[in-house]
Amino acid sequence: MSQANPSRDDFASLLEESFSDGHSGEGQVVKGIVTAIEKDMAIIDVGLKVEGRVPLKEFGAKAKDGSLKVGDTVEVYVERIENALGEAMLSRDKARREESWVKLEEKFTKGERVEGVIFNQVKGGFTVDLDGAVAFLPRSQVDIRPIRDVTPLMHNPQPFEILKMDRRRGNIVVSRRTVLEESRAEQRSEIVQNLEEGQVVEGVVKNITDYGAFVDLGGIDGLLHVTDMAWRRVNHPTEILNIGQSVKVQIIRINQETHRISLGMKQLESDPWSDIGTKFPIGKKITGTVTNITDYGAFVELEPGIEGLIHVSEMSWTKKNVHPGKILSTTQQVDVVVLEVDPAKRRISLGLKQTLENPWEAFARNHPAGSQVEGEVKNKTEFGLFIGLDGDVDGMVHLSDLDWNRPGEQVIEEYNRGDMVKAQVLDVDIDKERISLGIKQLGRDTVTEAATSGELRKNAVVTCEVIAIKDGGLEVRLVESGIETFIKRSDLSRDRDEQRPERFVVGQKVDARIIAFDKKTRKLQVSIKALEIAEEKEAVAQYGSTDSGASLGDILGAALKNRNN
Repeated sequence: MSQANPSRDDFASLLEESFSDGHSGEGQVVKGIVTAIEKDMAIIDVGLKVEGRVPLKEFGAKAKDGSLKVGDTVEVYVERIENALGEAMLSRDKARREESWVKLEEKFTKGERVEGVIFNQVKGGFTVDLDGAVAFLPRSQVDIRPIRDVTPLMHNPQPFEILKMDRRRGNIVVSRRTVLEESRAEQRSEIVQNLEEGQVVEGVVKNITDYGAFVDLGGIDGLLHVTDMAWRRVNHPTEILNIGQSVKVQIIRINQETHRISLGMKQLESDPWSDIGTKFPIGKKITGTVTNITDYGAFVELEPGIEGLIHVSEMSWTKKNVHPGKILSTTQQVDVVVLEVDPAKRRISLGLKQTLENPWEAFARNHPAGSQVEGEVKNKTEFGLFIGLDGDVDGMVHLSDLDWNRPGEQVIEEYNRGDMVKAQVLDVDIDKERISLGIKQLGRDTVTEAATSGELRKNAVVTCEVIAIKDGGLEVRLVESGIETFIKRSDLSRDRDEQRPERFVVGQKVDARIIAFDKKTRKLQVSIKALEIAEEKEAVAQYGSTDSGASLGDILGAALKNRNN
């Protein structure tokens, strides 16, 4: 009776035994035996004195194809030893996940790839089934390049690399991109090993940028720089290439470490610079096409692959500070002259102005020194006038060449821009591109003439006409020569009371004596006072030697009467 109905203490001891046999703990994966299959459930005995039920769907393919049989040994996860119905709560899915975590951690530690299936899309990426364990695949880690449609990749087993694992939180992050990059790198390395510098290969233009084109050489890309596409100037790769175009290229350089490959197309053609000196000797006049214009000049294509530069200084004889774009335009046909050839630096210097006659040479030929010209006042400066002349050249009239008698600073104010003036050619310096002109040379040099004739000799008596009355004296003009000068107040009379400018009137003629003349500075000084003193001395000398007994007043009166007669 005691055996059929054990006491409460006996039952407790039996239960304790069942938990002390080493495989009975909750939260563990244990082995069990399928004791029965009922409808959609499998009855599993895990040796806990109680049985548990597991949905058949958790056994996956075995349940679907009917290969799961009574008596099979399976692994399950013990969630609870006993529930309200007296059964153990078991899970095949959790057992599989626990098993997968162990295997995944081992592969993560060793850096090995794992196989998984993308089965769902979530925010920021996708979920991947790693044989029971669920991992997160960020969108940026799906492929090397962004892809719009991931549908073809889903539900297909493929390799992944584990980037991060956190078992406590149950997080796994994987990448498909790193696997593809490794495979690609291996493929690139193999391809690079089979390529050699100097080798000619076929490729397909994959992408075009401003600086060149990427060419697919069959699994690896090479860069065809714009400067290696043709011997001529190529402003943009699209001028000669299109995406998808098949091209023949030569391998210029291979970097074995970075797997970067530099390609060239022009290297497959002969270098047009090889005999450049023979083709374009210095001084040769040729026709070319303007291909590019810059601030410092214009490039001209002389033949395919050969360009020369017209420097801004060689564009025009007369337009010195003009942008090249205002003289030439792209695609324009122009005649140029070869100025210099440097095969080593692959440079040709060209001249545009040399195809035209030097305007200073033409001017010197047509207008020799001494000839008269006429032109428009282009500019006034502190040192003279610039006059526009034939041939689009300018000549300069220096301040000293504006007038014989008056200061240039004073005379230049009488001229304005746009005035038409006549001048004489004084000198033409072709090398310095300078033309010297004179305006005063077209008029009489009355000072020189008077000086030559002796009119301006010291102590000579001249008749002057008063042209202006000033506080300090009189402005007068010599009647005979027209030379203008100034008589100071102190020179108006020997009598201090008569040294008053206001006693004279404009237009009045007076005699004066020349007291000084400087040929270099052309300055003339005359004095009425000096004349009066001289006449007094002369009268005294003439009349004072007689015994007539005449007074000094009588002598001076007779002298003045004699002068006026």
